[in-house]
Amino acid sequence: MAPLTKKAFASAPSAGLLEPVCFSSHEECSQRGSFVAAAALSAGILLGTCRITSCEQQKQANAVKPNLFSIDSNSTNVGINAVSSAPRDPMTVYAKIAIKREIEKTETSPEPVAQATSPKAAVGAATEAAEVVSSKYINEMTANELLIEEATRKAKQHSGGLKLFSGNGNMALSLEIARHLGINLGRATVGKFADGEANVVIHENVRGKDVYVVQPTCPPVNDNIMELLLMVSTLRRASARRITVVIPYYGYARQDRKMQARVPISAADVARLMEAMGIDRVIAVDLHCGQIQGFFGPRVPVDNLDGGIVGLDYFGSKDLYNPVVVSPDAGGVYRAKKFKEGLSQKYDVQDIGLAMIVKQRARAGSVDQMDLVGDVNGCDCILVDDMIDTAGTLCKAADVLVANGARRVFAFASHGLLSGPGNDRIANSKMEEVVILNTIPTSPQRNANEKLTELSVAPLLAQAIFNIHAKKSISALFK
Repeated sequence: MAPLTKKAFASAPSAGLLEPVCFSSHEECSQRGSFVAAAALSAGILLGTCRITSCEQQKQANAVKPNLFSIDSNSTNVGINAVSSAPRDPMTVYAKIAIKREIEKTETSPEPVAQATSPKAAVGAATEAAEVVSSKYINEMTANELLIEEATRKAKQHSGGLKLFSGNGNMALSLEIARHLGINLGRATVGKFADGEANVVIHENVRGKDVYVVQPTCPPVNDNIMELLLMVSTLRRASARRITVVIPYYGYARQDRKMQARVPISAADVARLMEAMGIDRVIAVDLHCGQIQGFFGPRVPVDNLDGGIVGLDYFGSKDLYNPVVVSPDAGGVYRAKKFKEGLSQKYDVQDIGLAMIVKQRARAGSVDQMDLVGDVNGCDCILVDDMIDTAGTLCKAADVLVANGARRVFAFASHGLLSGPGNDRIANSKMEEVVILNTIPTSPQRNANEKLTELSVAPLLAQAIFNIHAKKSISALFK
């Protein structure tokens, strides 16, 4: 039998392959194989141990002591083997001030804070608080931080969170509202192009601002509505945070339902137009009917301010004898009742009467017959309505009251449109005085009418804007 020959190869640690080894017999091969296997196993264990030891040494070599890194206070470079006594405090000066304020609040008893209830009070409180804070913490800021704080204060002063803009509907009322709020009217161009199209340009930054647009939709109704819609669209595209439209007089309000076939509900259509442009809130004064608030969606709240509270003080100061509040139609009984209750509560008058006139219209703007419900004999009567258009209904109602023995007849309305012959009818009527609000811009003819008295609704609107901006109650204005 031929001798069995096998070749074994072993690898040296640093050299290449060894010379081949020949075995003369099978037994010798087995013995040598066992020896080689044992040697290889020992070498593998030794090699693995060496590798583990080498890895541990490498980790220790790469490890860096914590105090070898430091940040130079005068440089932004990070160096190795630099000497540092302590790491820099990561908190800014503003964070330290905030923490210090919280600690002072917990250590000391809380002081009563006076809340602002009017625009002027808010400005005074903010100024006083700013002076206290600046004087208290000015020594804890560096020169650069003081410069940043001063620039921030100036930016907030000139571009606060509230912006007030106005269209061409009633600029005088808008300026009066801005004066009561203590702010400037926003800079904007609202005009017309050569072909009659509306031209709207906003010249101020309104990004993230709480914007209020004052625009009554009085005559010219369509032009004012288009200006309002385009102003809202412009402000929405300019990233205003919230847009509130202040509509002292809501046009198309009398078309609030279908009285006959094939007619529009214009009050609802105008509301949908405004909502489609992206308004967030509506402030109105004495809507013709309360259901107009429901024409806007639930995402657009409507604040219907009662203009009658402006006239309460005026008539409360008059020497009235047996006063009776009269509604010129059946739909205004609730409004007349609120006016009567306001006079009774505010001036503690318990003998104020309530009457109503039932009218039958032959057509729009023409009254066929009027009947009185109530007793007005020897009394001073106050006709209360939401608007006076052509004054035909009002003057005929005054004639009915005088015919039934009324001593004197006054009238109060929130909106004095006085279209067509309205101003002349009032001047030649049997009424002593007609009181209206300035929700609609006045005219020289109205100023010349001695029986016409105009009160300002600007304080009421300014207080409503301030309460909404400050997240305060609106209903508190009417208590």
